[in-house]
Amino acid sequence: MPEKNHALLVFSKPPIPGLVKTRLTKERGGIVTPDQAAEFFKRSLFDVSELCMQVLLRLQAENDEARALDPSIDAATYDFFISTTPAEHADVMRATFEALGPWPLDIQYLVDAGATFDDHFDDAFVQLFERGYDHVVSVGGDIPTMPASHIAQAFAWLDYFHDLGTPGFVQAPCQECGTSLVGFSRTTPIDHQGIYYNLEGRGALDGYVEKLRAAAIPSAYLSPVADIDEATDLAHAISCMRAIEQASAYQHDLFVPRRVLAWVDHLGIRVATPPNDLHDPRQYVDRDIDRDIDRGVCS
Repeated sequence: MPEKNHALLVFSKPPIPGLVKTRLTKERGGIVTPDQAAEFFKRSLFDVSELCMQVLLRLQAENDEARALDPSIDAATYDFFISTTPAEHADVMRATFEALGPWPLDIQYLVDAGATFDDHFDDAFVQLFERGYDHVVSVGGDIPTMPASHIAQAFAWLDYFHDLGTPGFVQAPCQECGTSLVGFSRTTPIDHQGIYYNLEGRGALDGYVEKLRAAAIPSAYLSPVADIDEATDLAHAISCMRAIEQASAYQHDLFVPRRVLAWVDHLGIRVATPPNDLHDPRQYVDRDIDRDIDRGVCS
């Protein structure tokens, strides 16, 4: 019986002060201390990981239930990985997760290697493909508003392209010409070289599109999801998380990043925008429309 093996990869640094989210710190024009920035990232990493695990468990259950009814359906596995570097950082990452207690899904750890970010990203994917995984989807740990549906759809698209006999690619942009989610299959003729270690001023999103066009690789596009690097990103994310929290009572498929929201509340962070004193001259438009209606020229 054929089996499709899926891996969800969180490609990340460990939440060490001074190593992560430095653009959120006061020293770099942000609003928090290095310790607070690291705490934010740890909570975001935990929220993103829990979200991914929930989706993987649901996909696994759906496949198990479908095969119980129809054994001819391909078996599927869904595993969760975290990749970081160097080896001592992997130990820090493991200890960080284990300190929180048991997780709903086993966490497997990788140590990626290379001279550039592109090399490290490629190495993590290659390690998973060498372990027998057919499809790999990767997300960052700094995207607490990542929709659960993106994870499920990413694997569904890779399965779809695989079944067509044309291994494909899936991505979701972030807010700055980069990506918040990337996935492809073992036999997809693509890598990350020249994407993030870019010396030509080209965004990562455009870099992937160039590779896709050159090799005629089928791809799927998911809606943009913002990561959090700077204070303005954090403000946007906080507003989105508040909206997600409110809507979750009615949209039961939403994941609420409660750890990050608790951090926001603990620090008393409030989102504010400058008052808008620019008057929209709508009254003149309305007056002109009323005049035209009186003249019988509006339908």
